[in-house]
Amino acid sequence: MNLRANPVNLRTKPAALAALALLFLSGCGSPSTTQSPQPGAGELSSSGDGHGTINGVAEVAEPQLHLVAIDSEGEASMLDLLNGTPSRLGSVGSPASVSTDGRYIFAASSTGVDILDSGVWTWDHVDHFHYYRGEAGKLGKVDGEGTAAIATGMLSTAGTTGLFFPTSGEAVLVDNTALSDGTISETLRIKTEPHAGLIAPLGEGAVVTDPDSAGNAARLRALDANGKEVASTDCPAAEGTITTRVGLVIGCSDGAVIATMDNTTPVFEHVRYPQGAAAPATEFNARKGRPTVAGLGTDSGVWLLDTRQQTWDWLPTSTPVVAAATADDAEHHAVIIGADGTVQVYDTSTKERIATTEPLMAASLADPALAGKIQLAVDAQRAYVNAPAESLIYEIDYADDARIARTLDLPTKPVHFAETGR
Repeated sequence: MNLRANPVNLRTKPAALAALALLFLSGCGSPSTTQSPQPGAGELSSSGDGHGTINGVAEVAEPQLHLVAIDSEGEASMLDLLNGTPSRLGSVGSPASVSTDGRYIFAASSTGVDILDSGVWTWDHVDHFHYYRGEAGKLGKVDGEGTAAIATGMLSTAGTTGLFFPTSGEAVLVDNTALSDGTISETLRIKTEPHAGLIAPLGEGAVVTDPDSAGNAARLRALDANGKEVASTDCPAAEGTITTRVGLVIGCSDGAVIATMDNTTPVFEHVRYPQGAAAPATEFNARKGRPTVAGLGTDSGVWLLDTRQQTWDWLPTSTPVVAAATADDAEHHAVIIGADGTVQVYDTSTKERIATTEPLMAASLADPALAGKIQLAVDAQRAYVNAPAESLIYEIDYADDARIARTLDLPTKPVHFAETGR
């Protein structure tokens, strides 16, 4: 492993660590008074429910941020971003896509989804956070036909994760609590007509797509924990999903549906695109849990969906966009990967481009087999982008003029990557 730029930065000073530890002790000594919307809608209850604690796992004072890289053959490795320690994580089937909920890695191939546990995660308790570190390893595989669409929730140790297999039309919910015990357990598996659909956790159940006569995902059905339909709505060309504190977002050709829970009743809210809008968003990305998300379509620009205000905004960019994510921080940062290989940072409130790097991944973009593998992850301080052909992951300080803080070389080539510990 090679840390090619600055030495490893421990991000949090010892005095700050002590202060954080005191905050955890004081912050959890009594029930929180924070009022939050429905837990099933994506908001988390602040009442005591274990705080994500697992027996035999250490609670620590700061996020245990790691990068996981998987090469084209399925060999996986990790890098501890706090101390620079690399490690091997085993192998999975050669993946077509990789997703994470901030702890688990879901590597989807044509025959199923392999699940890896990075062993690090954050428990979001609304008004404060808890950070945990345990053992990493491979958990096993969920069999299915076709490269699955993955939909994760807000917590890695509670709720479920959705896997939709397009060739068979099977929609599966995997129990996150069981995953934290090292067991893959399905809480629901239903059969739909084969199509490029999705199943996403909502409350104790899920939202699943149904196809139209042409075989395109066109309708959303809310299911209870037993798979019974309890609500439905239209969503033409449904594609792309993300969960925020506010609720579950699913993209449609005419806008998005935000699904929440009113006690035990699913609620669908349609957020329509403005008249004359650009191409619809088919994937969404943001700093984990934040309410404003970036929606990526095909034009030179990015959709910004504010799930609290239920509004769309269009952010024009100087180049076509390969990947985009919102930090949704006080400075309104959005990070864009341009088709020219640059990392661009925008102020979403002014639409101003405030920083641009030199092209960083020209070789990757020039290789048709790798150009579609470029991914972007954003946390509270840094953005990470992989350059598969260059065998690097770049760490970008997006709040400091898109400064390249480090170039990171993991034991396996980052054809796919994910950030965990969030």
